[in-house]
Amino acid sequence: MLTIWGRRSAFNVQKVLWLVGELGLAHRHIEAGGRAGGLDTPAYRAMNPHGRVPVIDDNGTVVWESHAILRYLAARYGKDRFWHEDPAQRSQFDRWMDWAQTTLQPDFLRGVFWGFYRTPEAQRDLTAVTRSVARCAAHFTLLDALLADRPFMLGDELTLADIPIGTHLYRYFGLEIERPAMPYVEAWYQRLRQRPAYQQNVMIPFHDLFGRLDY
Repeated sequence: MLTIWGRRSAFNVQKVLWLVGELGLAHRHIEAGGRAGGLDTPAYRAMNPHGRVPVIDDNGTVVWESHAILRYLAARYGKDRFWHEDPAQRSQFDRWMDWAQTTLQPDFLRGVFWGFYRTPEAQRDLTAVTRSVARCAAHFTLLDALLADRPFMLGDELTLADIPIGTHLYRYFGLEIERPAMPYVEAWYQRLRQRPAYQQNVMIPFHDLFGRLDY
């Protein structure tokens, strides 16, 4: 059976669990990291030498790094729906996955969610937070224009392009920060909220993380 290690509240773990839910894969989830611990054990380090989550073991195939896991699961279990053999078709979701990880996630997860929400008020760098909020607004404004003529990132169906970006939305819309008008992103978010796998694996309350810098 597929086994997944990681905290349900961990952003990168949520991406993986969401795709697993969309694929309908039977799996076992093991809480790891943060207060659950377990990342420094020899057994865990043998799977992932970096000692981070998520990690999966799919009947003996061990994969770490969230986007590598997404691509692995899509290629193995989601052909035609989440994976394509044609490199040109794959590049359509690959580029958005990489953009989400290298551009959007640092600005939102580190700059806004950690810099504002998880940092105690007295320790916040409000200048840096304001810059990150503005960058996120620009990112989502760009996405709003893209989504004006389609229900999902690449068209009529959910793809891997939606998952790394869409995982941000539950937290982004749940914070008391300034957001630009973006009706198409909001409509996309409402479509995601209707999906059971998104409800179960991304829409997880995070109020217990407020003002808390530890995992």
